[in-house]
Amino acid sequence: MSGCQKAARPLAQCLRSSQASCQSARAIRLFTSSSRLSEEAVTETASFTATPIYDPKTVTSPKEERKLMKTGVFPIGSRRRRAAIKTSENIPFEQLPYQCFQEARKVLQADREEKLQLIAKERLRISNLIATDPKSINGGEKFKQVRLDSMRRHLEYLKVQADINDPLIKKRFEDGQGDMTKPIYRYLADRKWREYQRKIIVQRIEQLAVVPDVLPFFEPTAEVRLAFRQKNIQPGEFVDSRISEVPARLKVQVFDKGERFVTVVVVDSDVPIVDKDWFASRCHYLAANIPLSPTETSLPLSKATDGQLIHPWLPAFAQKGSPYHRYSVFVLQQEPGQILDTATLKEKIKRDGFSMRSFVDRNNVTPIGMSIFRSIWDEGTAGVMQRAGIEGADIEFKRKKVVPLKPKQKARGWEARHASDKYKSLRR
Repeated sequence: MSGCQKAARPLAQCLRSSQASCQSARAIRLFTSSSRLSEEAVTETASFTATPIYDPKTVTSPKEERKLMKTGVFPIGSRRRRAAIKTSENIPFEQLPYQCFQEARKVLQADREEKLQLIAKERLRISNLIATDPKSINGGEKFKQVRLDSMRRHLEYLKVQADINDPLIKKRFEDGQGDMTKPIYRYLADRKWREYQRKIIVQRIEQLAVVPDVLPFFEPTAEVRLAFRQKNIQPGEFVDSRISEVPARLKVQVFDKGERFVTVVVVDSDVPIVDKDWFASRCHYLAANIPLSPTETSLPLSKATDGQLIHPWLPAFAQKGSPYHRYSVFVLQQEPGQILDTATLKEKIKRDGFSMRSFVDRNNVTPIGMSIFRSIWDEGTAGVMQRAGIEGADIEFKRKKVVPLKPKQKARGWEARHASDKYKSLRR
């Protein structure tokens, strides 16, 4: 045994004896109602990692963008722009230290001043024409109103041209902060819609034969977005019957100023008529006198009042064996100051056999926008029909086998000579 171990043995014995005395002292139960320290429950503080919060103005990686979009917030602008903002100092957009940029802004500002002078002159011309007596104008009151409409359209055009090149206007629009009460933002929104979304809905109208099956002619001028609960529906998408059981929610964006009243119609144009071997239409929803403006775009169909509602929401369904059903959602603009009599329409208009053509012609309304979805028989259709009180869930449509009228002819020529099993490999 080394000298160090001999010297350390007494010290180790003292430590073991002191440790044993401490344990015996802990074993003595004191007169207290509280638990001993060794018997107390150890509470561990759970360490929660805070969810990273990404700035929609500076997020750059695709992974962070997906996490941000899952929270319901979408990135602002392009990824290149967000990267530039993230790596640069927090300088206001109009004060960027680029000489070429600042000189260009001076040119645009001078052009805007010219447009503002033209706007002031056009407003003066309009006010003078309003004050003019119609009797002193060739054509009278009618020609005066025509000239006023033309001058007002030209005034709106000048307002757009005054701000069309302003980089701050474009930045606010791209950031989703545009004021739709101003003509420039309505113009930019209309141009963006026509670049892609309008082409899609026009394509669906042609592919699904909405024209001429439902209307003889239709050109959309307003954007209509369709959703059920939290699910956005693309034009022409197949929707599960359990999702479309609840009333839809519309977002209608018009691009001209002013408030107007609209009528919303949902029509199924593929209702099978067995007796006539034909298809008819059915009205699944009809409401009139709904206010709409460029700033008030939300139209939840479930929020229609009793004075607006003509036919409540009927769930979309397709019976087993029938082809897919096309459900067209139309937004019809009423004439200025026109209020439809919903009480009379409730008595006259029936769900079955509804004709979109006659409704548009008789009530003098103009289709401005639409969306469309499709429905087929699925595992939830029977339950949807039962809850809505719709009969026919136990009916299955089957195609009839068409028997050819021409009798079967005997084989002739090459087929007759090679009809035996010897030439079986040659036959297709």
